[in-house]
Parts: sequence; structure tokens; C-alpha cells
Amino acid sequence: MNLLRKILFPFAILYGFITSIRNFLFDKGILKSYSFDLPIIAVGNLSVGGTGKTPQIEYLIRLLSDKYKVATLSRGYKRQSEGFILANENSDALELGDEPFQFYQKFKNILVAVDANRKNGIEQLLSNSNKPEVILLDDAFQHRKVKAGFYIMLTSYGDLYINDFMLPTGNLRESRSGAQRADIVIVTKCPANLSLDDQIAIKETLNLSSNQSLFFTFIEYDQMIYSDKKKINVEEVKTMNKLLLAGIAKPESFFAHLKNENDECLTFPDHHNFSESELIEIKQKATNKIIVTTEKDYVRLKGSILSEELYFLPIKSSFLSAEDSFNKNILNYVGQSSRNS
Repeated sequence: MNLLRKILFPFAILYGFITSIRNFLFDKGILKSYSFDLPIIAVGNLSVGGTGKTPQIEYLIRLLSDKYKVATLSRGYKRQSEGFILANENSDALELGDEPFQFYQKFKNILVAVDANRKNGIEQLLSNSNKPEVILLDDAFQHRKVKAGFYIMLTSYGDLYINDFMLPTGNLRESRSGAQRADIVIVTKCPANLSLDDQIAIKETLNLSSNQSLFFTFIEYDQMIYSDKKKINVEEVKTMNKLLLAGIAKPESFFAHLKNENDECLTFPDHHNFSESELIEIKQKATNKIIVTTEKDYVRLKGSILSEELYFLPIKSSFLSAEDSFNKNILNYVGQSSRNS
């Protein structure tokens, strides 16, 4: 914890008090929450960014979209538009935000929508002639005006919410007690070889309620990198001279997976919108090299002056164990909710 964050400790206490009062008012029904007659799964976290929400949403899309009409609803962080927007063939990352646009490009059989007002967004989706049967709320753990039927909360390995503190001293958006709203807690970004003893130790540290389930996932990297025109095996990529580029929270594992000693790594803020001067500087640095970036950055950068050199590395969320149990939890909730509605 740096000195400035320590100095801001009184503001963290105040922020925690305000968020606790807000949650109390929602819990007691003084502030109104809205429910809907279809299965709604909210995926989010207690901390600011970098817990792996996007690959977890994509996991749920793959699990559900063959059986149900699925829609994702996101805020559309840093998009250059307002209100409700349903993605279509003319949409781009500027209109939708990078993560929703990534969903739209990868999964053509789902609806992808953005709206900062999640209640309005759900109502708009349900008024669609091809209305969804399941809605996935992206980064909506603190959006209490909508009462989802099922909550999945993510926390990063090595940065567990239980060891964190409120903003601005720490990175928590609300008190650690907010984890009690989760039906499932997933410890994300684990080492792929995390031992059972270490998993048990984390379970004891989190001390979840008996009605909550705990799972562990790791980031699985694709074996290829991709451009609009070609693909290259990752093992070959690791030996090549290249420029690695990331505008995401916590890009260290992405760099470590691909980097060799001759590579240059460029880091930008999460969801960064690249200026023309930045693109020119990046292109100059990448002379006679390929540029490898994350999938989320790629949807913002393709079509730019970097297009000819630009590749991306896909990732997905994979379970260390008990994947069947997780799937059963989700499918049972959706199936039961669908019958009840």
C-alpha cells in the first residue's frame, strides 16, 4: 500500500459507510429492486477490474447458448454512446465498448446489448421480437436496482477480496460482507497446478456460507495467435522478435506467457482508447516486427494503422476441477427458472 493510499484511509472509511448504508436500504426494501420472469445471472466482483469477468461471461455463453436464447447486457464502459443499444452489423467498439463488441464478434447466435440502466436494458431486450430466454449481466454485482436470480462473484488468486480494503485505500467497491450475496464464488487466475492443499487453505480463508459454492479457475491460452488473415503457433511466436501491447488491467501474465528477452512490452490503461499519435509511435516501435495484443485490445485496434502487423492471443476460463458441478449449478438454475416463468 503506497503512502497516498494510506493518507486517504479516512475517505475509505467514509466510502465503506456510504456503500454499507446503500446495501442496507436495498436489503430492507427501502430502495427498490426489480425482478424479472426469466433467468438472470449476474457476474461481477467486489474489487476494481482485473478479475477475469470477460472470459467467465464467455464460458457461460458457450455453456448456455446451444440450449437457450442468450443475451448479454453490459454497461459498455468507455463507449462513445449513450442509452440502450442492441449490437448489429454496423456496431463497433466505440459504440458498444470493447468487451460487448468482443462478445458480438465471437458469438453470432446471441443478443449483445449495452445500457448503464440495467433495468431499462432488460426491459428493452424483453420487448425485442426475438427476446432472450436467459440474460447474463456483465459486471453487475453492485447494480442492486435489478435483482438477479443468480450471482457469480469473482476474486483473483493472489489478490483475494478478503485481504483487501475499501477504495481509495484498497481496491474494494464495497465491504467484504457483500460477498454474502454470491451464490458462487470463483477464485480466478490460479496457477494451473494449484495444489488441493492450497485450494483448501483458500476455502478456509474465505469462510463462505454453507449455501455458497467455491470454484477455482485458471486462464488457458490459445495455442495460436491470430490476425485477420493468418495465424501463428504460439511456440513459434515466443522465439520471434515482437512488440507486446496491452491496455488491460493486470497484463503481467499475458506478457509473461509470450515474452522473450528481446521483446518490448507496452502497457496502457484498461479500456484505453488509442490516439492517433500513440498509434504512430507504436507502429514506429514495431518496425520489422509483429504486434501481439490481447483480444480485448484487438477489437479496438483492428482497422487502425497497426492492422497489417497486428495479432491477438485468445484466452478462456478453465476449471481446475469440479467443472461438471459448476455446469450443473448453472443449468439447474436456468432450467428451473425457465419452467417457473
